[in-house]
Amino acid sequence: MTAAEYNKCVTEHADALYRFILKSIKDSEKAKDIIQDTYEKMWIKSADINPEKAKSYLFTAAYRTMIDCIRRDNKQTDLSEANLKTLSHNHQYSDVQEVLHKAIDLLPEDQRAVILLRDYEGYSYEEIEQITGLSQSQVKVYIFRARVFLKKYIGSKEVLV
Repeated sequence: MTAAEYNKCVTEHADALYRFILKSIKDSEKAKDIIQDTYEKMWIKSADINPEKAKSYLFTAAYRTMIDCIRRDNKQTDLSEANLKTLSHNHQYSDVQEVLHKAIDLLPEDQRAVILLRDYEGYSYEEIEQITGLSQSQVKVYIFRARVFLKKYIGSKEVLV
């Protein structure tokens, strides 16, 4: 196929080819891109194409290019439709040790003392009773209440993030 035959083929079949692709994909910009790619493929292979079969080659190449474009688009996700909260992250510095110390500072003095003695220092209930002067049952109640508060405080997302 010569350059003159190529140009004649483009002139004769451009409108029909564009309509064919546009009806299939319903997007004029993509249709123009597909047509452009098709003409480029035809130009590259122009030496091997019989001018009498150029129309057939043109429509076949356009159809296959359109299918490739559709497959490529199906693999991609439109971000406007996506839930951006699931696709993004907002990692901030979070030192659990720092959060824990802050939470312990928020405890009432009696609860803070017994929780530190029990969980940090490892004293038994009897030893904490002797150190603080509280009854053993009161020590257990304060430890329970402190742990419940710490669990709620540290368990909240807002504190850790």
